[in-house]
Amino acid sequence: MDFSIISGNIDIYLEGLKNTVFLVSISLVIGLSIAIPLAVLRTSKNIWVTAPIRAFVYFFRGTPLLVQIFIIYYGFGQFEALKSSFLWPFFKEAYLCALLAFTLNTAAYTTEIIRGAIVATPHGEVEAARAAGMSRMLMFRRIILPSAFRRALPAYSNEIIFMLQGSSLASVITIIDITGAARIINSRYYSPYEAFLTAAAFYLCLTFSILWVIKKLEFRWSAHLRPQETDIAEVRG
Repeated sequence: MDFSIISGNIDIYLEGLKNTVFLVSISLVIGLSIAIPLAVLRTSKNIWVTAPIRAFVYFFRGTPLLVQIFIIYYGFGQFEALKSSFLWPFFKEAYLCALLAFTLNTAAYTTEIIRGAIVATPHGEVEAARAAGMSRMLMFRRIILPSAFRRALPAYSNEIIFMLQGSSLASVITIIDITGAARIINSRYYSPYEAFLTAAAFYLCLTFSILWVIKKLEFRWSAHLRPQETDIAEVRG
């Protein structure tokens, strides 16, 4: 393995790392902001409210992310009305199209993750909130959503990892992410082993960092479920 190829082009990988982190983090933040209200509305019994959300979720969960990127980046360009509108400066930029595709995709998956966690809220917690005279909005804000977030965290951590791995598809529309950097190095030196193994190392470091943060959050948010030291001492006594 020729390490000089990696060290001599580390700036390209660092640029790809910056673009990958930005795309993934921004899409996750915006996607989560979209998913929370959609998940709450998804629990409604009104079909006119839930039907559009179901259609949105089923489309983005039922089609490959690569197809979604192509539809947004290449497909929208064939509409003259869009090309002559104020939206065209947005859709002609590969970076923004990838960000939109990633955001909508993760929003769809996160909506179902949070909806499932909301539905799984223990009935006793809901009844206790009602007995305390909480309104529906206050109950969601103080009881249901915090409880749902704790239960959804393990599944959502998987979504973060999948989003990180899926971000490698951004390179197919000329974005220099980590995979895009590896493709550039490979095209220059015809060294796929060095190029893509280095990219894999960057993805592994990001993945382990994410898992470490999630583990710390799980440990902190589940503190009330762990036995206290005083309780253990009483049992031993």
